[in-house]
Amino acid sequence: MKLLLLITFFFFFSLPIIAQNEEDITGRKAPNFKLVNLDGKYVELNNETGNGPILLSFWATWCKPCLEEMVEFNKIYEQYKDKGFSLLAISTDTEKSVAKVKPYIKSKGYNFPVLLDTNSETARKFYAQQMPYTVLLDKNGNIVYTHLGYMKGDEQKVEKLITDLLEK
Repeated sequence: MKLLLLITFFFFFSLPIIAQNEEDITGRKAPNFKLVNLDGKYVELNNETGNGPILLSFWATWCKPCLEEMVEFNKIYEQYKDKGFSLLAISTDTEKSVAKVKPYIKSKGYNFPVLLDTNSETARKFYAQQMPYTVLLDKNGNIVYTHLGYMKGDEQKVEKLITDLLEK
């Protein structure tokens, strides 16, 4: 009986957590946003679309899987940036930890744009409630893929989707 109660308890209290990650936004037009980059200049998503696929990578300096994923995304960015591919790394670090973002990016030598979403307003627009969270847009700004979390090898699927979009 205790086991049944425990299972029931777990199910009902984990259901909202499971449900929040099931929001399927693929096929929708990406909501526009305007965020400041590390140089203090504003970047607006609608101004970035039209040339090729765009990868939005929601991450934070305190998130170890995010940092591992960024190493792989940097390789993809370097390989396809001259073919129309863009990467926007959107830091969800809060005001308390945002000071770590620029030194981290500089120490790694990353050249892709990094945007600051310190209040997570943009993350909420994309239902990015946990990090890392990946969103791939086609050249028209439509969401074609989303993924929560990172495990070594996830980047291979993302790269395949990017190459497919570049061929269209």
